[in-house]
Amino acid sequence: DKAKKTISGDKSSVTEAEAGSGVKEALNNGISSAVSFLNKPDAFFKNDLYKVLLPPDAKKMEKTLRDIGMGKMADDAIEAINRGAEDAVGFATPIFVDAIKQMTVTDALKLVTGGKNSITEFFRSKTSAKLKAAFMPVIDSSLKKTNATKYYGDAVTRYNKVPLVKKMNPDLSDYVADRTLFALFDRIAVEEANIRSNPAARTSDLLKKVFGGR
Repeated sequence: DKAKKTISGDKSSVTEAEAGSGVKEALNNGISSAVSFLNKPDAFFKNDLYKVLLPPDAKKMEKTLRDIGMGKMADDAIEAINRGAEDAVGFATPIFVDAIKQMTVTDALKLVTGGKNSITEFFRSKTSAKLKAAFMPVIDSSLKKTNATKYYGDAVTRYNKVPLVKKMNPDLSDYVADRTLFALFDRIAVEEANIRSNPAARTSDLLKKVFGGR
């Protein structure tokens, strides 16, 4: 019965089932576009919006290292962290796709007719915690692969030897996971807005039907 519900009464109207499938297809396209955009050299490191700097509680550490002539340690850590993020997003697709498959879209029609990134925001609100938990092992692996864990750990170890400073914790993964997921969701939102506003971005009959004229 729900699948028979439509936006309007005419024969060309979109059913709730079609809306749900269209929402999931839009998200799948979004993650594909996001991964393609971010999983390459300098996608984080040379992007002012996505570049991962040292964690907020490490700012004092960074300043101290630079003040004592050890700025390269901070620079090496920052570059390696961003290389880790660039590497990690290459493994995001199956994690996101699995979450999309399990997603129950109860407000499908409302999402279709919502704002330019309402689908992305709905998906973010419903899946962020699970996505982060699934993504953490990938982040850990990528940070080790790019030596980010080592470089950051070396910087923290050196900083902790400075007299009278508050000791730092060298754990990075949680912070980098948050920044990487921010970038992924931001790029998904860009693709969603494109599908809504650009007919050429509706690459299937379903997307054309669900998002055409909206």
